[in-house]
Amino acid sequence: MGAFLVIVLVITGQAPPAAAPGPAGEECLACHAEAIEITLADGTTHSLSLDADALEKSVHAGKATCADCHPQAREIPHPERLFTSARQLSVAASEGCRQCHFTDYRRTLDSVHADAVARGDRMAPVCVDCHGGHDVQSPNVPRTRVAETCAKCHAGIARTYAASVHGQDVAQNVADVPTCTDCHRSHAIEGPRQAGWRSTTPQICGRCHGDEPLMQKYGLSTNVLKTYVADFHGKTASLRRTAGGASGEAFVAVCSDCHGTHDVGRADAAASPVLKANLARTCQQCHEGASARFPDSWLSHYEPSLSHAPAVYAVRLAYWFLIPFVIGGLVLQIFLHLWRVAVNR
Repeated sequence: MGAFLVIVLVITGQAPPAAAPGPAGEECLACHAEAIEITLADGTTHSLSLDADALEKSVHAGKATCADCHPQAREIPHPERLFTSARQLSVAASEGCRQCHFTDYRRTLDSVHADAVARGDRMAPVCVDCHGGHDVQSPNVPRTRVAETCAKCHAGIARTYAASVHGQDVAQNVADVPTCTDCHRSHAIEGPRQAGWRSTTPQICGRCHGDEPLMQKYGLSTNVLKTYVADFHGKTASLRRTAGGASGEAFVAVCSDCHGTHDVGRADAAASPVLKANLARTCQQCHEGASARFPDSWLSHYEPSLSHAPAVYAVRLAYWFLIPFVIGGLVLQIFLHLWRVAVNR
């Protein structure tokens, strides 16, 4: 049999259209169930052997035949395809995914991974690196599979995430807790070095922490995004973005500066950077020389009330009455003046 390099089909988020099952799989396994490998141009070897059990458990089982993904397989002996390396083969395989998954494939072109490939980074991940080849499984079942997939390249970050409050809950298969793709997305993957990434952090966190039914389920406050936007940090970030600063970025604290990124912990944990005992040190990251009382000027994510920041609450309450009184009095004065002018005419 002529040398044939297997071009694997990879799921990228959608199921391929159903195809009538045929004998192609059995015919292919007659050869490919055996130990077959070829030598590539760079001197490395690549296996062409297939695992029948893996194929059977794949999400593509019963939906696509070998020839749907490998049109060259229709010709026997197979036409020879030359690749210089296994990596070039993987990239070519991912190009084939767009036949069925064009929408997701198009999204990947806007990702940081595609940018890396365009820069010539041969190790930047493509479809097969994340989804596998003939053994494609549902990408987020179990829930831990997402982080495990990303850990192939981002091992250090994955370890940090696994120790975080989010990672610990994901390990318990809690579906509501964010994993890598919830913040960075899946196919149109974004990263922290992209313009505007920092300024979107409150919105990213707000997707979960501003969801009232979801937060009630876990007994968490839903006011964190609203109170952030209302305080001086949030106001500064909003104004700088409106003014069109450097790509909309603002040198101001966002959620991740205080709570962490992949290492987010519980707010009441002893080592939490937002715990009152540690808050001054957290503020000093931006405000050099900040004293222990410096954080007292911040309301945190509380709204003013008689029990918390009563002075601020009293001033706000006074303005609720003072402003309508002043404006109402001004309108009344104008009305009386016009009435007097009309009467005396």
